[in-house]
Amino acid sequence: MRKLNYYFDTSVFNFIFAEDEPIRKNRTQKLFKNLSELGESFISEVVLREVNNAPEPKRTQLTELIDRYNPKVLDVDEEVENLARRYVEEDIIPVRYHDDARHIAVAVVNDLDVIVSWNFEHIVKLKTRLEINGINKLLGYREIEICSPEEVI
Repeated sequence: MRKLNYYFDTSVFNFIFAEDEPIRKNRTQKLFKNLSELGESFISEVVLREVNNAPEPKRTQLTELIDRYNPKVLDVDEEVENLARRYVEEDIIPVRYHDDARHIAVAVVNDLDVIVSWNFEHIVKLKTRLEINGINKLLGYREIEICSPEEVI
């Protein structure tokens, strides 16, 4: 089986440090432990901005974690912004959570295979997956899988 290209949103990195969520923390650690076997990992400028906005000491912890795993960083360009805007206009992602739409759009525009997230409110849910892939098909993009770390491991 070919290795897949994974996009990780900020929530995945956050759960490495989630002492109050030991099960998710453990599953996230297992995901990172097996990353090299799974395929290539990607993040975006959105992840870096969200990390930079985190309070200390979390900002430093997240930055060190990203540096250790060294995912490729993808740009948020005009095509990404336009697709993210469409997800919001179609009421797939609430306007207040536009960065969630950007996470998805970055992965779609860059033709990645899977978005990995612990965000069950706006990203990892059946309604989002179906509607995102509907818009993607309509606009000529391929479908994308949206999964939790638990599903990937």
